[in-house]
Amino acid sequence: MSAYLALIVAVLSRILPSAFHSTGIGFTAVGGGLLFFGARRSRWQAIPAVIAMMATDYYLTTFVYNYPFQMREYAVTWIWYAAICLFGHQFLAGKPSAWRVAGAVLVSSTSFFLLSNLMVWATGTMYPHTAAGLGACYVAGIPFYANDAMSTALTAGAFFGLPALARHIACSVQEAHSQRVA
Repeated sequence: MSAYLALIVAVLSRILPSAFHSTGIGFTAVGGGLLFFGARRSRWQAIPAVIAMMATDYYLTTFVYNYPFQMREYAVTWIWYAAICLFGHQFLAGKPSAWRVAGAVLVSSTSFFLLSNLMVWATGTMYPHTAAGLGACYVAGIPFYANDAMSTALTAGAFFGLPALARHIACSVQEAHSQRVA
């Protein structure tokens, strides 16, 4: 159940800023939410997570930004959604450590930065299709990368850390209670 809650938070983190006519601060729970969802659900359940993110892309593009929706422009992003879910399943299922979560956050944010900027450069007209243009595209994306890395770290830390903290507190309370009884 908590995996689906993380998915809902990821979707809402993209929709709510536009609902309140706010540009936001570039916060999104997508990376952390997909890593957590993948770690807690089976590989096949990545499908509903990707569909939820696809629907969010469609909604934002057509209804919020008023652009025509063209699936080919999102194909790489949708593959990334699935890859991050599957990566979360492979790398973080079971009992993830803080180091593994930190590594997954780094992989998630960095892969999205590299892939999304490459696609902006390769398919767009904003940057010349030269090595210098590619470099300029990556440099322009650095502030977005920083925001994504911070929000992914924050959300993944909360999604993975809060249940671990709750278990730790419950064990401490139980241990203290059994020492009083004994």
